[in-house]
Amino acid sequence: MTALISEDLIASLNHAAKVAHDDEFAALGRKLARQGVDVETLVTRAIGWSVAIPTWGVGTGGTRFARFPGRGEPRHIHDKLADCGVIQALTRGARTVSPHIPWDKVSDYNALRQEAAQYGLGFDAINSNSFQDQAGQKLSYKFGSLANAAADTRAQAVAHNLECIEIGKALGSPALTVWIGDGTNFPGQQSLGLMFENYLQAMEAVYAALPDGMQMFIEHKMYEPAFYSTVISDWGSSLMAAQHLGPKAKCLVDLGHHAPNVNIEQIVARLVHVGRLAGFHFNDSKYGDDDLDAGAVDPFRLFLVFNELVEAEHRKAKGFAPSYMIDQSHNVTDPIESLMSSAIEIARAYAQASLVDRAALADAQGANDVLAAHRILKAAYLIDVSPILAEARMRQGGAFDPISAYRTSGYRDRVAKERPEVKGASSGIV
Repeated sequence: MTALISEDLIASLNHAAKVAHDDEFAALGRKLARQGVDVETLVTRAIGWSVAIPTWGVGTGGTRFARFPGRGEPRHIHDKLADCGVIQALTRGARTVSPHIPWDKVSDYNALRQEAAQYGLGFDAINSNSFQDQAGQKLSYKFGSLANAAADTRAQAVAHNLECIEIGKALGSPALTVWIGDGTNFPGQQSLGLMFENYLQAMEAVYAALPDGMQMFIEHKMYEPAFYSTVISDWGSSLMAAQHLGPKAKCLVDLGHHAPNVNIEQIVARLVHVGRLAGFHFNDSKYGDDDLDAGAVDPFRLFLVFNELVEAEHRKAKGFAPSYMIDQSHNVTDPIESLMSSAIEIARAYAQASLVDRAALADAQGANDVLAAHRILKAAYLIDVSPILAEARMRQGGAFDPISAYRTSGYRDRVAKERPEVKGASSGIV
């Protein structure tokens, strides 16, 4: 396996932190034992946890007003894999990457799969792009793709998704994620009913091409770039489409793609109930689809989402096997640092939710003891599971403090010398 960060450096930094860590880990173990919880069980769960890194996430993002490039930005999929390999090496909880086509196209996908394996990485869901015109593209998606009024434009978008399926097969991707920006900006611009019907018809052709073992993840978004209506704007529209297409179609939940004050954890529970929860794009938001670092604004909501997920796991909900991925835009931070921070915060929420006393919670709920039920959840959320997460990382060869180790390694300085500086742009999201 290719080592992008010195293993000796990681070991040295871990050794320096070992005495304090061992003391804190032992103290937490004793505290949990008094509650009837074995700390080793939590460490094992943390070791088994993983979240996928999007290849586009290791680049600097932007807004529709400006983009300010960072140092040493990845130039292509090979640089992206290297950056993702750094994240995995330090956190040991990001074992897969999610590629985006055509941004990550290459001539030899078997070779790309082998290249990723050198960093200890595999491939998660492959993402199609019919929300953006590409160089040399025959027909424009300005007025939509899979739901476009023009049949030839819809056919072009279908062909792109079929290509993504073939690439996904070569990479070993378990799913195709489809998100479209189709919709309208003005009342009367298109028939709201016909656009949905066009979308379903186009998606039928994509669905029919899915091989055995590959699923389709349908991603919804409340708005943007269509501001009056969006074809797949909410979980209800996503579920209608999935149920129309068949059992391999499921609904992907991006935490930033909802109206303000929507109860996302309830949506999760509903999708688990019908067996259509595809998985998640993790991020955080303040106003809309801000794509902020996961857990940066509302870590309690992240915990509540995981409470539903762990409960579904606990009761062995039928067909429950969600896929997890980060989907963020890093405009003012080092993307690698933000992705590592998010991976840790997501693992934290998972570990905290694993500490909920399910039997006591069920008793309190059954007795309509409102405050007791709430306190049981809050008790798990307030436990600092940092020693468990650090122990899990270190047992796998990861870093006690991934961000500090990354900064000490000088990785960003090294790649900044190798990768040409990217000039800023006056506008545009990347």
